[in-house]
Amino acid sequence: MNAYLDTQVFIWLCQNQLDRLTPAARRTIEQTDLLVSPMVLLELEYLYEIGRLLQPPHPLLAHLQKQIGLRVCDYPFASVIETALFETWTRDPFDRVIAAHAKASNFSPLVTSDPRIRQQYPRAVW
Repeated sequence: MNAYLDTQVFIWLCQNQLDRLTPAARRTIEQTDLLVSPMVLLELEYLYEIGRLLQPPHPLLAHLQKQIGLRVCDYPFASVIETALFETWTRDPFDRVIAAHAKASNFSPLVTSDPRIRQQYPRAVW
């Protein structure tokens, strides 16, 4: 089974801050094949450009690929955007596309600490 990681969870894993994760989040991370939407990489780049991250996304991704086998999902972007058109609960384009990506890809679990996503996406894990 696949599960997706939200941006904040991705960052915490890179920083080895496993204590920030709930037991349910840790279990999901340990027991599934992990994916991220390419939108997570774009959000990481944005955070790097504004100085909130010290490294650009590719070294971070390489670290998690090696450490936990994380992969970038290659589900067709047009299908993800078609799903995102109906995710009207947020104006945040990152949250909208990340949640839509998990939803479009077999309604997969999405590990997220974001309360708004957890409220709106029934397969959110936290």
